[in-house]
Amino acid sequence: MNQSPHMVKDSVSGADYFLRGFSLIRQPGIRTFVLIPLLVNFVLFAGAFYALLLQLDGLFAWLHQQIPSWLSWLDYLLWPIALITILVVFSFIFSSVINWIAAPFNGLLAEKVEQILTGEAVSDTGMLDVVKDVPRTFSREWTKLKYYLPKAIGCLILFLIPVVGQTLAPVLWFLFSAWMMAIQYVDYPFDNHKIDFITMRDALKQRRGKCLSFGALVTLFSAIPVVNLFVMPVAICGATAMWVDQYRNEQLRR
Repeated sequence: MNQSPHMVKDSVSGADYFLRGFSLIRQPGIRTFVLIPLLVNFVLFAGAFYALLLQLDGLFAWLHQQIPSWLSWLDYLLWPIALITILVVFSFIFSSVINWIAAPFNGLLAEKVEQILTGEAVSDTGMLDVVKDVPRTFSREWTKLKYYLPKAIGCLILFLIPVVGQTLAPVLWFLFSAWMMAIQYVDYPFDNHKIDFITMRDALKQRRGKCLSFGALVTLFSAIPVVNLFVMPVAICGATAMWVDQYRNEQLRR
């Protein structure tokens, strides 16, 4: 028995949509819009990473002073662990900051991907209209940050609670990070259609599992240095494909 297109789309996981983003960024009509965020990413990452390298010597000297002399042999073990930890944390923070800076470009990329997938123009606005829309775009990013911060602080407080908190906190933090990654990227096509944040959030909750699997893969790739430079355009393309398949029809009928 043949499956309907709706059933086929429902069977696609969020992780599948993220992986689909790798093929979408290579589409001829999309590559130009991918290159702009990538160039912004690369320039800012290179500058920030160079600044980090300048601070590492002092940081490692401080770490060395914290180790008792009888544990000096641990230097060979702790330094690589500290370096990897610093790089992972730096990569994650950098990914969060760059989403703010590149938000206007990200909206353009999502718009172009949707146009290619549907054959319909999202809007007929020119570059001047995009520039005029920048304050509203940053306001949307601020709304997401206000949603994120209280929950992030709550998760971090859990880390301070012995045994139970420290056992649950890493799992909850990963799930929360995955959820926020889904909100971050799926929001771009929603925002292109001027759909408010609350409506977008509630729509994502209806397919929470799909969104969590999408966000989980984005979170994992975002923690890998250098690879995280390519995560943003890939995630935007994948999130827009998920919008087209899962949300577009029901949202535009409202």
